[in-house]
Amino acid sequence: MKLDEVRTRLRVSASEKDAANLQRYFKTGPGEYGAGDRFLGIRVPAIRKLVRQTDALAVEDIRLLIHSAWHEERLLALLILVRRYQRGEEALRGSLFEFYCREIRWINNWDLVDLSAPHIVGHWLLNRPRDFLHQLAASSNLWERRIAVLATLAFIRMGDFADTIHLCRALIQDPHDLIHKACGWMLREVGKRDERPLNHFLKEHASQMPRTMLRYAIERLPATQRQAWMSLPAGS
Repeated sequence: MKLDEVRTRLRVSASEKDAANLQRYFKTGPGEYGAGDRFLGIRVPAIRKLVRQTDALAVEDIRLLIHSAWHEERLLALLILVRRYQRGEEALRGSLFEFYCREIRWINNWDLVDLSAPHIVGHWLLNRPRDFLHQLAASSNLWERRIAVLATLAFIRMGDFADTIHLCRALIQDPHDLIHKACGWMLREVGKRDERPLNHFLKEHASQMPRTMLRYAIERLPATQRQAWMSLPAGS
């Protein structure tokens, strides 16, 4: 399938009503985190269904999709990369990781990050140095910081929590709610597998954590524990 056909098939599922709803949901107004993003109004299952038909699509065409002004085309490109990464040999995976890093500026909304970073960045770095993640976490770019945090989901799934803990500690004072949510979510994932590192983190940092981060982190704890953590006075 060629790029023009991919774009045509993608638009078959477009809905003006869904586009308007997505524009609001992803905060695309002036001054909001998704300012200027544009939506065709295509739901994720329809995009995933199309991914399976793109195995012959050229890399340059994927680059054109990821550079698109349309959100769903960028999402399609990233889901294609994930599919190729998961089905590829080591050399291909390395080249796809490098491609992802070169095009990182276009991975610029939370769903684009969340559906790609663990599967490509996180997986590639499982058995490699992870300095890159700590560089991303120090970036002034919101989405690069979120990629750093979400990539650690791949480590968490392997029982490796150290980088998640380190990044969440470093990002406690981050100014953006989407980083608070990301950190809280990853801490919750740690706690699902082992409550000890989560409880240690909470004992050390709960009073400094933004309420959103704390609320996400403790979501799966028993009600009495959640109440105790949420009632903890700041600075205690």
